[in-house]
Amino acid sequence: MAASSSSPPSSPMTITVSSSTGFQNVGLTSPVRRFSVSNNPNSPLSGSRGNRRGSSGGGRYLSMSKDNAEECVAYTVHIPPTPDRRMSESQTSPLEDAQKAGQPLGCYIKDTIYTGGFNCVTRAHVVENSIDESKPVKSELVCGMKGCDEKAQDGTWKAQCECGFKICRDCYLECVGTGEGHCPGCKEPYKDISDDESDEPGSEEKDQPHPLPRAKGGVKMEKNFSLVQSFKAPNHEFDHARWLFETKGTYGYGNAVWPKDGYEFGRGNERCENPPEFNERRNRPLTRKVGVSAAVLSPYRLLIFIRLAALACFLTWRISHPNHEAMWLWIMSVVCEIWFALSWLLDQLPKLCPVNRVTDLSVLKERFESSALNLRNPKGLSDLPGIDVFVSTADPEKEPPLVTANTILSILAVDYPVEKLACYLSDDGGSLVTFEALAEAASFARVWVPFCRKHKIEPRNPEAYFGLKRDPLKNKVKLDFVRDRRRVKREYDEFKVRINALPDSIRRRSDAYNAQAEVRGRKKQMEMGESPFEPVKVPKATWMSDGSHWPGTWSSTEEGHSRGDHEGIIQIMLVPPNAEPVHGTEADGENLIDTTDVDTRLPMLVYVSREKRPGFDHNKKAGAMNALVRTSAIMSNGSFILNLDCDHYIYNSLAVREGMCFMLDRGGDKICYVQFPQRFEGIDPNDRYANHNTVFFDVCMRALDGLQGPMYVGTGCIFRRIALYGFSPPRATEHHGWLGSKKIKFSLRKRKAEKNKDEDEMILPINEDRLGEDEFTKALIPQRFGNSTSLIDSIAVAEFGGRLLHELRGKGSQGRPAGSLAVQREPLDASALAEAISVITCFYEDKTEWGKRVGWIYGSVTEDVVTGYRMHNRGWRSVYCVTKPDAFRGSAPINLTDRLNQVLRWATGSVEIFFSRNNALFATRRMKFLQRIAYFNVGIYPFTSIFLLTYCFLPAFSLFSGKFIVQSLNGMFLVLLLAITLTLSMLAILEIRWSKITLHDWWRNEQFWLIGGTSAHLAAVFQGLLKVIAGIDISFTLTSKSAAPEEGDEFAELYEFRFTVLMIPPITIILINMTAIAVGVFRTLYSPFPQWSKLLGGVFFSFWVLSHLYPFAKGLMGRRGKIPTIVFLWSTLICIVISLLAVYIYPPSGRQEYMTFQFP
Repeated sequence: MAASSSSPPSSPMTITVSSSTGFQNVGLTSPVRRFSVSNNPNSPLSGSRGNRRGSSGGGRYLSMSKDNAEECVAYTVHIPPTPDRRMSESQTSPLEDAQKAGQPLGCYIKDTIYTGGFNCVTRAHVVENSIDESKPVKSELVCGMKGCDEKAQDGTWKAQCECGFKICRDCYLECVGTGEGHCPGCKEPYKDISDDESDEPGSEEKDQPHPLPRAKGGVKMEKNFSLVQSFKAPNHEFDHARWLFETKGTYGYGNAVWPKDGYEFGRGNERCENPPEFNERRNRPLTRKVGVSAAVLSPYRLLIFIRLAALACFLTWRISHPNHEAMWLWIMSVVCEIWFALSWLLDQLPKLCPVNRVTDLSVLKERFESSALNLRNPKGLSDLPGIDVFVSTADPEKEPPLVTANTILSILAVDYPVEKLACYLSDDGGSLVTFEALAEAASFARVWVPFCRKHKIEPRNPEAYFGLKRDPLKNKVKLDFVRDRRRVKREYDEFKVRINALPDSIRRRSDAYNAQAEVRGRKKQMEMGESPFEPVKVPKATWMSDGSHWPGTWSSTEEGHSRGDHEGIIQIMLVPPNAEPVHGTEADGENLIDTTDVDTRLPMLVYVSREKRPGFDHNKKAGAMNALVRTSAIMSNGSFILNLDCDHYIYNSLAVREGMCFMLDRGGDKICYVQFPQRFEGIDPNDRYANHNTVFFDVCMRALDGLQGPMYVGTGCIFRRIALYGFSPPRATEHHGWLGSKKIKFSLRKRKAEKNKDEDEMILPINEDRLGEDEFTKALIPQRFGNSTSLIDSIAVAEFGGRLLHELRGKGSQGRPAGSLAVQREPLDASALAEAISVITCFYEDKTEWGKRVGWIYGSVTEDVVTGYRMHNRGWRSVYCVTKPDAFRGSAPINLTDRLNQVLRWATGSVEIFFSRNNALFATRRMKFLQRIAYFNVGIYPFTSIFLLTYCFLPAFSLFSGKFIVQSLNGMFLVLLLAITLTLSMLAILEIRWSKITLHDWWRNEQFWLIGGTSAHLAAVFQGLLKVIAGIDISFTLTSKSAAPEEGDEFAELYEFRFTVLMIPPITIILINMTAIAVGVFRTLYSPFPQWSKLLGGVFFSFWVLSHLYPFAKGLMGRRGKIPTIVFLWSTLICIVISLLAVYIYPPSGRQEYMTFQFP
């Protein structure tokens, strides 16, 4: 039994659905031609269809082939049977039912899991039937055009078509203007179109030119023609819009001065009474740069050079006055001090030009979401570009699914056009717990998102919102808010229970299905006559709720279902919404809240788990992000990308709009990314381990914003997609001469490409230039991006969407007309999903530029810093966006062990950068000099730990030996030491002034600088050297994310003690300095010639070291001051060794002949 139907000629794809008894061909026509077939001969999408059909015993196959005279390739999507959908000869497939009902095949992608990968079939597993959904029937009084809810014209309207198709006046005019005058219902041309347009009363009169306005108040007519004075705009150009208004001259529909209602189709005598604002808000800039006050910045810069001079004098004096009594002590101290001076200089120079920036969201709304209708945007759709949001997770145990679900909910509720937003979750662990948690989040979003939009909820993370301690009724004016909040809160509590119970429910479900499979296997074994005592080999699978195997990771880690060995998975949880708003209904049994005036659409939500196989390097987080870049390019292709960690949620729903202000403002085409500061929750009030990191985010990053832009820190960043693709900016500046003082600006468009000798340069094309098509094709060869033609075709679309408007474009740059993005997104179909599966396979990146130039860069633990460095090195610039309230908030490890491991990972990545080609010493001339210093400091700061560790022991050595770093504490040494100390303190005060941080934050940062420098940074240096010299790879430790804390135990993690070898150096420093103070005091007291000056110098520096290590010592004591046993053991051992060494090297005076000591 077989039934087939040929595809229409315009259809590029042929989709075949087959079962064990027959098959059916359904033609699929997409509005944009898709090339979803891979040219890679090793791709699983190529091969024999017969082999694929024979790979399974039942189910349906969705086969697709590309009709081309040159090549004929095909692949098959296998749709297996489920308990809800048993395949039989008498049962028709859902696709057949959909075709009979006239429904598009694209709806079949909903609730369908697509899997595939290396040497395996691309399959589509239907989880839930979405084809049988009934379509709402429009009222006869409403316009019959799709997406239009306007009132249709009645039957007396003479333009009514004979077929009776209901249409409103606006849609009729659109059909007449753009549809060649054909009726949407019967496809026949409208009759008497010309008569209808000319029969309007007064048409001849309106076609006559209007007389010039008479002068009022005796003013001469010549005043109205003062073109030079009256009609000139602020930029001294002729203001044509004002001339049109004052002379009442028009050019018809679409005139620069919009007529009053009722006069759209002619030149009525009634005009706007008051002249409009020609310097209106939409012409203002979207962003402004606000410099730091000169009263603070000028003294700050002056103090930097004063301290630099004081350091030079101090080091000169130290070198010229050696301590002959203790040369070894003097040499170590001078070397350490020279390094500290160099390190301070590298850290301080990039802080010379701090800036602040502000945005104007009202201008963004006026410019891209204006309520005024025009021919380019007749339906008033948003003209903002699309943005794809990436969320990454890897382990549901260390990153709780509830935290990830709350992050997803905050993204779905963000204040941005719904049709322009898409959210992708990358589950690098392939866990069913994360998958079902995302499905639960998608279900709860249908309640949570309308509630947020209706009552303007902030923040839009349900866990954070319901945990607020402020009055929830503040600034709420709607009467039903309390009732809605109570209902949503109850629904969220049930949602949390379901999320937290997922691991147990999945385990119980899998055990039940595995037990059934074992019973069936034993029964089959008995039927075949085998011994009943032989064990039945049944894999311990993880089962989905519909009774099918989960294609990802199983808890039993069977072959093909482990963390490093599983298929690629894509599931669309929420389908792309319509372009026009969809309002809800009143509250009833099914709807918790009244949403009659609320847009209930939800953004597209996609679950992605890339394929992993043994023998392939998957490149950790960077590889997962690149897989999302390719998948999103095929499915939504947003021109901009926002990436977030799973524990960083959107705290300010307008944050995305604020970031887009920088991208879309004048000069925004040179910005590669907008970085937001990281803000953290759940940190103890004293911030014991400097988890807020405010000095870096509010001092260093603001200062870099005044140069070429802040560094990329791994999360909370909006990227320009083409910048991630490795393209160069449209314009760049090279810095020549001494310290880069000479600037040479040039364009990097195709017309300048011939002069560029760098083979790695990727120039953005000018689509209007037809002569450069070969160069554009050459830049997008598969050696760079892979062999997916759909991915390559999407690059030009993404580049166009990221362009500035024509009036804002820079010299040599291409713009786009206003309203060009106010269109419906291309619908998804099965071919797009199959192509998306092909680009997340483990072999796709072989022999391509992915990870080398394109996407996130591989080869470093800190792939974020390297990725941002590469963009700045090409000439791009970045922007730092600080919002009020905070844009994003996340969690940070407050436990000492986790904090040290986190700092170890960052420092290890910096050492890798220092020994790689990403060292700023090899940067191009497109990077500013001070920006180069900042990046160089990123790679070199871990090496300070060697000198810092040595310097922390010098006070103890001084007290043990009775010597000091100088031979005598004379006046010059004390004056210079006082000068550098005072200038450092004054610089800290001024930094606090212009960065708005607190003195407490600054001091905590200083303390943890010494804690991390003597522990994690030192270990990072050794790890980096081992990798460079011996090639030993560095293991990656995932930072644990804490879930919602229990009441009354919010900071319990702070007091947990987990010993690590990183704690040994700080413990040793504390014990040695405490012992040295005691030895020094007793030595001086009982000495016949006490030297109090040297004792005070040594004790002062020892207390300086101990004061910085105080948070570390407090962390060792736990909650109630109880010191763990391991600390006692280490302390005893170190004290014994130190005492023996001290007595051996420096025996008490007067007893040398009796107190000799020898090692056995």
